[in-house]
Amino acid sequence: MTQKKLEANKTIALVAHDHRKDDLIKWAATNKEALAQHNLMATGTTGRLIEEQLNLPVRKLLSGPLGGDQQIGALIAQGEIDVLIFFWDPMEAQPHDPDVKALLRVGIVWNIPMACDVATADFLISSPYMNGIYTAALTDYDEYKNRKL
Repeated sequence: MTQKKLEANKTIALVAHDHRKDDLIKWAATNKEALAQHNLMATGTTGRLIEEQLNLPVRKLLSGPLGGDQQIGALIAQGEIDVLIFFWDPMEAQPHDPDVKALLRVGIVWNIPMACDVATADFLISSPYMNGIYTAALTDYDEYKNRKL
């Protein structure tokens, strides 16, 4: 099995659907001190709101429906994102729903810690692994990559 070493300073992606942005901002405000110890990345509007309301630096990507979810997924696959906090709205269909499912899928494929609700995000941010080094096991996909069609 392959491994990926997560350093003490993590890159955390923050994503929230429109009806969950307030929840994410409130959660981020509660955990501002902890988040400030890491590199933050977010989809467009979410990143702008975090910067404006919490005065934290955020690398902003495109808005989710414009490709931001796919950008984050690509960065996860490239090993550039360590943690995903994604407050998605289970009660409302999204026009970019396939992108949302793809983002969640790629997070599982690359075995990164993910939280989709406040309780799980609280557990993640308070974990001793968040500020320490952690070695994540990665599935060896060589057989899949080398398969003959």
